[in-house]
Order: sequence, then C-alpha cells, then structure tokens
Amino acid sequence: MIHYFFEQTSPIEIPERLSPWIEELIRNEGKKPGEITYILCDDEYLLKVNQDYLQHDYYTDVITFDYVKGKTISGDIFVSLQRIKDNAETLSADVERELKRVLAHGVLHLCGYKDKTIEDAKKMREKEEFYLNLF
Repeated sequence: MIHYFFEQTSPIEIPERLSPWIEELIRNEGKKPGEITYILCDDEYLLKVNQDYLQHDYYTDVITFDYVKGKTISGDIFVSLQRIKDNAETLSADVERELKRVLAHGVLHLCGYKDKTIEDAKKMREKEEFYLNLF
C-alpha cells in the first residue's frame, strides 16, 4: 500500500497511475510491495529531518528510511517538492518527470540500490531512466 502525505507544502495532485507504476517497479526488481509512505514537504521540513535523523546540515531532494523485511519493500520516503522544482529548472526538465524520478529513486534505495560511489550513482540513474520510460 502506498500513501502520500503533505507537510509544510500545498498538496499536489497525485496521478492515478503513480502508485501502480511504483508497485510495478518493485515487482520488476523481484520484490514485493509493502507499506510505503511518501511525505511530500518543503525544503525546511526536509532539512530538519536531515539534521535530526542523519546529522546532515544540507538541503536534499529525498531521504529514505528503510523498513524492508526480506523481499517486502517498506519505508518512509521524504521528498522536497521545492528541491524537485528547483532541480527541474536547473536541468531544464519537466517538473512532473523530475518528481517521478525522485519517487522512483527513493524506492530503488529500498530495493537495495546505492548512490554514494560514481559507479553506484550511474547504475541508479540508469534504473531511474528505465522506469521513467515505463510510466
């Protein structure tokens, strides 16, 4: 089950096909969808999460908390809508596509993908693009 909540930001419309697409991504990775909660927020809310839980003092677009058990994918994924909009402008990308990319990115972390090394980040980006093209 996928849930969407909004913190310190105006709610946006969630496309009807979004949750089935995320569930398909999970199944395609050989996993089973569990409880996934997206908390869509502003920069300051996500900065506070970053500071309080990860001791990082910088803005980011997504933070994933992993509650995966075996092959069942569960977690809380915090997403800054402000950061997504800014990133889309910087990259001359569509805001909706950038949102989907970041939502997929969070779930890919839950599926076991990392992005700390150049090689891992490249693989993560390839997976994001693959699933974006399936939407």
